[in-house]
This record gives sequence, structure tokens and C-alpha cells, in this order.
Amino acid sequence: MDRLVYVYGLIPHQEIEEHPLRPDIPGFDGDPLQAVDCGEVTAVISGLDAKLNSEEALKEKMEKDMEWLQEKAFHHHETILALYKNYTIIPLKFCTIYKNEENLLEEIRGKQESLKHTFTVLQGNEEWNLKIYCDDNVFNKELVLHHSEIEEKRAEIASLSPGKQFFEKRKLDQMVEKEIEAEKTRICENVHARLMEFSVHSAVKKNWSKDMTGAHEKMAWNSVFLIDSNSVDRFQDIIRSQEESLKDKGWRLEATGPWPAYHFSSFS
Repeated sequence: MDRLVYVYGLIPHQEIEEHPLRPDIPGFDGDPLQAVDCGEVTAVISGLDAKLNSEEALKEKMEKDMEWLQEKAFHHHETILALYKNYTIIPLKFCTIYKNEENLLEEIRGKQESLKHTFTVLQGNEEWNLKIYCDDNVFNKELVLHHSEIEEKRAEIASLSPGKQFFEKRKLDQMVEKEIEAEKTRICENVHARLMEFSVHSAVKKNWSKDMTGAHEKMAWNSVFLIDSNSVDRFQDIIRSQEESLKDKGWRLEATGPWPAYHFSSFS
């Protein structure tokens, strides 16, 4: 039976030698996980039936069978989390599949040096995610209430004739909207800058919609950090302190981690 190779992640070979892979962790289609020696790097894989998991078959399942997709994507994520508890891991994307072990070995051996460098960067560090939410109704009222320039402009408009007031109010509304967005960005950038003091690397990601987050507040910031394990407590202290100072203005900070280093390692 022809077998494809489903790859979960890459691990330093020395770590696998010290702590062999558990034989009872099921793979993508039920086969146990296997450790494939690729020199100084070990690939964690499972076998796949080539007939049942052809490129065309997988594409059709991803497009038409949401239950299957959710189940398999969850399995992939949970397997990587289980490996992350015991190893330094470069996690690979969902459904990373090779025709055979020889093709996988050839690619990994051509990237040994860059992979070794990545392992060096990841060891002793943790990936954390920070999402910042803002209740626009609360924050907008708070900003307008304490913004002297806006108050001065409103007083100036009140002294104008009704005809002029209409156009000036429209200008003021535009000014208020611009000030609100600028202030929200400034607050988020300040929080991010404080946390970068404890970060080996950081990145700002695209904000999620309310449909994705399920939160009633709007996401204002979405970032990831690679943190020295010894600095995580201080990192979290800063987040709690920032949230405490901002919560009355409609802000909420949500930090999650540690996660496998999805954003600070890559293997194309």
C-alpha cells in the first residue's frame, strides 16, 4: 500500500534521543507517530494511505466536509501542543504532506543550518499572544468628555448660525473620529512598546472581526511575542498593570500562551 508522509513538526535530534517519542500518540489517520532521523533534525510524522488522501481527495474534504476539517485541524493543533510540552519544536502547517520520506529528508538536509539556528532562537523562549479589545461606546465618550480641543470646537459651533452649524458639526464629527482612532492606536502602540522590553522578537498581526472573536468589544490590536521564559512573569505583570489602568476607559487585554512558536519559526 502506498503511504504518504504527514509531517507535524521538526525537533532537535538530541532531544528525541534523550526523550524518545511516545508510541501511543495517534497520527492523522490513526497510525502512531514516528520519529524520522534527518541528521541533526528529527521530523515527527505519521503515515497516510495515498489513495484515500490524494491531493484531490483532501481538497474536496476541506471544501465540503467542515466536520472533518474541524476534527483534523484540531487533531493537528493538539498533537503539536503535546509535542511542545516535551520538545523544542518547529510546528508545520496543517496538512503538510510529502510523497515519501526521501523527499522529506532531501528538503530537511538542505536546510540543516537554518533549522539549527531556529532551534537556538526558540530554546528557552516562549511564544505569547496579546489581543487588545476596546469598547468603543465607553472609550469614545471618555475621550470626548476629556478632550479640550473638541470641547472648544463645540462651544465655537454653538455660537454660529444654524446653517453654518450643520457643516461645522460634520467637520467636528470627522475630527472626533480621527482623534479616536489616533488615540486608540497610540494606546496600543504604547502597550506593545512596554512589552517589547521583555521580548526576543515581536510581530503585529491583523485584527480579527467580532465574528471570529465572539467578543462584544472590537479588537484594536493583535500581536505576538517571543519571550525569554525567565521574563514571562514580568511580562504578565505589565499586562495586568496596563489593563488595570485602562479598564475604566473600556479596554480589555487578553494574553494567552505559551504556544508553539508558530510565528517565529518557519519551514517552507
